Amino acid sequence: MSATAHRTSTSTSPWAATAPGTAGATATQAPVAVRPDAAADVLDVTVVLPCYNEQDHVIAEVERITKTLDDTPYSYELLAIDDASTDRTREVLEEAAPRFPHLRVLAFDRNGGSGTARRIGTQQARGRFVVWTDADMSYPNDRIPEFIELLNADPGLDQVVGARTSEQGSHRLLRVPAKWLIRKIAEYLTNTRIPDLNSGLRAFRREVALPYLRLLPPGFSCVTTITIAFLHNQHGMRYLPIGYAKRAGRSKFHFVKDAYRYILQVLRMVMYFNPLKVLMPPALWLIAIGFGKAIYDVVAHPVRLATNTVLIILTGMIITSLALLADLIVRSRNDTR
Repeated sequence: MSATAHRTSTSTSPWAATAPGTAGATATQAPVAVRPDAAADVLDVTVVLPCYNEQDHVIAEVERITKTLDDTPYSYELLAIDDASTDRTREVLEEAAPRFPHLRVLAFDRNGGSGTARRIGTQQARGRFVVWTDADMSYPNDRIPEFIELLNADPGLDQVVGARTSEQGSHRLLRVPAKWLIRKIAEYLTNTRIPDLNSGLRAFRREVALPYLRLLPPGFSCVTTITIAFLHNQHGMRYLPIGYAKRAGRSKFHFVKDAYRYILQVLRMVMYFNPLKVLMPPALWLIAIGFGKAIYDVVAHPVRLATNTVLIILTGMIITSLALLADLIVRSRNDTR
């Protein structure tokens, strides 16, 4: 994961944000004070808004979010994170900060990916509830209060996810079947119906999410990771149908590379929480095929087993052993609940 040296400008707090747990990060301004942990510093909501080359529309998104939350009884902050944009996104945000008393701007000196931005933003959040969304005008951010209301009304609910009812992204003809396949794999591995595996609009309880932040990858699949982590540990989740508009600006999604990362991350997360679900089926199939072929070998060639038959059976037994060992390691951890 990329080191994230960064600078912060804010109009709502006297302290500058730093990235906990980012080894090697170096400050580019004067030393800053450590964030206080006083109860008065706690807010109701923090909206984490990763921004990368969004100069033409980021202020419109900031205005929409702040106007929406200003009309609610919740105290809040909007944490806009510039992920080392190559355009004027950072300058536009810093120039606009005095107009928005609830806006904090966190600027990275090196691009770390949306997952890194969301991880650090959640670590730096002062809100009891954290909202993840995008700055590209694609999500209905005027509905954020609905997500917060659901969490606030039900103590047993830990995350609310916006389930998109349409696909407006780039490479639509390729993305729709690919996302369907990845979602079905995730549903099989988690034994749960998942209406939208990688929605970028969601709200959750910060204290519940903190143990899982270290699992987040740098890229887009961070939203998939937080979904699977919550599902595997039986945290209350609810899906709220939402619309999804065509994004403003240029998409940062790369179909082949990001689709591969999505599949890899789904398998990685299930291996982390339930390795038997991944390893045991192929192991049992190999053993069954091996013994079936052994019977054929004995019938076709008495007192003789083909070399490949033995290899198939041994491979299945080795994978079974690895599956049981991995499951033992998972069950011996104290961070899965």
